[in-house]
Formats: sequence, C-alpha cells, structure tokens
Amino acid sequence: MTDDKASTANPECNHAGAAKFRALAFAQGLAKGSLRHVLAIQMIRMVLRLGFMAAAAVAAGKLVMNDPVDPRLISLGLVLLAGAAIAGFLADRAQAAAEADVAIRLREAASARLNAMPPRQLKQLPVGTLVVAMQRHPEAMASLVIGHRAASTMMAAGPLAAAAALFLVSWQAAILVICLTPVMILFFALVGDIIRSRATAQERAFGRLAGQFADRIRALPTILANHALSSEEAKLSGRLEAYARETMGVLGIAFINAGIIDFFASLSIALLAVFLGLGHLKLMMIPGFSNLELWQSLFILMIAPDYFAPFRRFSEQYHAKAEGLAAAAALDRLLDVDAPERLAIAALDRPLPPLPEHGLVAVVGPSGCGKSTLLRQLAGIEQAASAQPELTDVVWVSTDSHIPEGTLAEAIAWKLPPQPREKLREAANAVGLLDDALLPGGLDALLTRGGGNLSGGQKLRISVARALLAGRTVIADEPTAKLDAGTAGLVRKALVGMAHSHLVVVATHDRELAAASRVTIDLSNDGTFEVAA
Repeated sequence: MTDDKASTANPECNHAGAAKFRALAFAQGLAKGSLRHVLAIQMIRMVLRLGFMAAAAVAAGKLVMNDPVDPRLISLGLVLLAGAAIAGFLADRAQAAAEADVAIRLREAASARLNAMPPRQLKQLPVGTLVVAMQRHPEAMASLVIGHRAASTMMAAGPLAAAAALFLVSWQAAILVICLTPVMILFFALVGDIIRSRATAQERAFGRLAGQFADRIRALPTILANHALSSEEAKLSGRLEAYARETMGVLGIAFINAGIIDFFASLSIALLAVFLGLGHLKLMMIPGFSNLELWQSLFILMIAPDYFAPFRRFSEQYHAKAEGLAAAAALDRLLDVDAPERLAIAALDRPLPPLPEHGLVAVVGPSGCGKSTLLRQLAGIEQAASAQPELTDVVWVSTDSHIPEGTLAEAIAWKLPPQPREKLREAANAVGLLDDALLPGGLDALLTRGGGNLSGGQKLRISVARALLAGRTVIADEPTAKLDAGTAGLVRKALVGMAHSHLVVVATHDRELAAASRVTIDLSNDGTFEVAA
C-alpha cells in the first residue's frame, strides 16, 4: 500500500478482544529489578551515615572533654563520610536511570498498544490529550513506581535503623521520637486524599488544555480566516490559568505536608536537646537523659534528624504518588477505549462475489450502511467477519491519506519509485492541483506535515494523483464528496481512466461515478448485495 493508513494496518490484531492495559501494574513489573538495586544502595548509604555519626559523636565528645582521640577513629569517620557521600551519589544516579528506563519501556508498550488498535478505534482518541499523555504519563508513573516506592520503603527502614541506634544509648530517647510517628502518619492519611483529588483535577485540566490546543492548531487557517484569533487566544489562556491553579494547589498541599514533618522533627529534636541539657547541668534527673556521657548526648542529637529524614523525603514524594496514580488512570482510559461496535449489517457478513481484474466497482448505499467499513475490509485495515476477496498492493484514496512535509511534488511521489517531473506534472494537472489558487507555486508549493495547510479536497486530489502514478489497485472512499462540480469531474475522469487497466473500487454517493461503474455493489436493499454488471 502507498498510504500510511493501510501500511500500518495489521489484520491479525484484534484489540477489542485484548486484555486491559493496566498501566500501573505493568510499570510496577518493569520496576522490580531496578527498585531493588536502588534500595540496596540507599540502605548502604544509611548504614554508612549512622556509622559516621557514631564516630563523629565519640570523637567530638572526647575533644570537648579534653580526652585523647584515637587517630584511627577520625580516619574511620572520614572513610564512612566519604562512603556515604559516594553511596548517595550512586543512589541518586541509579534512581534517575531506573525511572528513565521504566518511562521508556512504558512508552514503548503504550505505542505498541496504539499500533494494535484498529484505525476506527484509534480515530476516537483525542489527539492533543494522547500526545501529552505519551509524553507526560510514563515519567509520572516511573516516579511513582521508583522514586515514591523507594521513599516509602526507606520511611519504614530508615526510622527503624535510627531508633535501633538510639536504643543502644537511651531507650527513653528512642521512645520519645517514636511517639511522634503516629501523629505524622495521621497527617499523611489526611493530606493524601486531598492531594490525590487535586492531582486528578490537575490531570483533567491539562488534558483539556492539550486537547483544545491541538484542535485550535488544526483549525488555525479557519480561525485566521474568520478573524477569531483573539477570542481563541483568550479561551486557551483560560485553560492555561486553570491548569496553573490546579498545579499550584497540588504543590501547595505538598509543601504543607513537608512543613508538618519539619515541625514535628524540630519539636522532637528541641525536646531531646532540652532534656539532655537539663540532665548534663544536673537541673533535672530524667531517666535516660541524665548521667549520660557527652558523646552519647551528641550521638542522640545527631541521630534524631536521621530518624525524621525518611518521613521528609516521603512527604516530598507524596505529590509524585498522586500524579502517578492520576497518570495511570488517564493512560488506562486512553488505551482501553472501547472499540466502536462493528456495524450490524448482514451484507458485511457475507462474502463479496469475485471482483474483476480491472474496471470500476462502485459501492453505493445510504450513509451508515457500511460502505467505508467494506472498503477498509478490502484494504486489510479491518478484519472482515467473512472471507472477502484479497486485495493486495493497493493505493488508498481518501481525505485522510498521508501528506508528508515538503513540496507538492514530494507529496504526490510519496513512497513511489522516482518519477520524472513531467509525469508528476501530468498527474497533478489531471486532478486540477496546478490550477488551484490556494496552492501557489505549482509542484513546488510547500505543504506542512500531515497537510495541515490543505483542505480535505486538496488532500484527496493529491492521493488521486499519487494513484495515477502508482499503477496499482485503487480503493477510494468518497473521492468526489468534497469537491466542486468542475474538480469532481476531473477526479471522476481520472478514476474511470485508471479503471481501464486496473481495479478501482469506490464508495460513493456520486450518481455519475456510480453510473460509470462496471460493477455496482448496493448495500441499501435490506442488507443484501445487488450486483449489476
């Protein structure tokens, strides 16, 4: 086939019967190995940090008390500090690489899912929302299954390790910091529902913005022609402001959550410092805080911030969880869109009679009777319920034929063997493209990718000119529907001319074109074929 619509079709794929995509479960499966690697490095960093703080507390306590300090202790502390720094660098690097890998593989899986969709189903998807989803959602989900998951695991392991270290010096101090943990968890639960709803609203706002922007880009020539640029700009600005408000709402709640963690962390450290200070000054005898050596008190004060650090890191990642869940739900909605129900027309369930090797075959009938569906089945774009004549090496002609970026000549010759310029000129002239005032420059007229600066009728005529040069079987969907009488006559003449040497199958409401056909397939008579040669 010379058209991308037909060349990408895969009649073996039946998306309608495929399993649900389940983006989140798929991303979690991709993340398993990488997540274990990231967690292992973060655990090593945590152990090295605790070891360094123990060595630093002992050394500082001895220095303050004018006791001799073993040089090996200082060397050990420096080695542990360097090791913790290196482990931190490696952990961050491993996490970034893991998130990038998950995002890439998730995007590839989503692309494969889209490629497996039947064209009719794919056309249901909102283009702007789909483009944004393929760019944003994989990264958001990767942050959820790697960054957020690592933070939640370390929120369990980190405080336990810090509390265990505190127990070795003062179990009372350990109990004090542990008692504040349920309060923070309660705030996490309260804030979680709010931030999830805000993230969902943010995702919807961005989807609306992307969809509206894509629609306005496609309709830009019409907007400019009707002098409506300022009004459309105001509408887009309103969508952008709505998205900005939702985004700031998500970030605001995330900052409040982080502030709560900092408050309780600061409160606990302040209480520890007061109790330890009173104990050292002999002003108050508190079990677990009195009669401690200086290095023990320093160790407690150094370890306490590390007890709360995983909670702070988790709070920073909380918005990533909300955005990732919203992205997973949005991606599932896009990729699991129900396929349009196959037209319940009896004629489509019956095999066609043998088609001639050449000649014009007209498929006629009222709108909605299945003409376009039958053409897609003949082209192999959609599966047929019954065996239909196998048409191979066909040229697809319709308003959605592919138009590459470049000149008019390049668009006509797309995916064809090299053509002499004179042949291109004859094909373009045969369908009135060189006389079109809206295509200045003749064969050198510049076209945007996808034919964004062309009308539906111009795209159709380019595909007809391409078919004239291809010398293959032609399948044309309403080839004269969007044309004025004069231009429609040129296209009609071109199709009839091709039918002298090749098979040309058209779905049409054009009575003149149907009258010129060698075979007519009428789908209007109670779902039966009426073939008149």
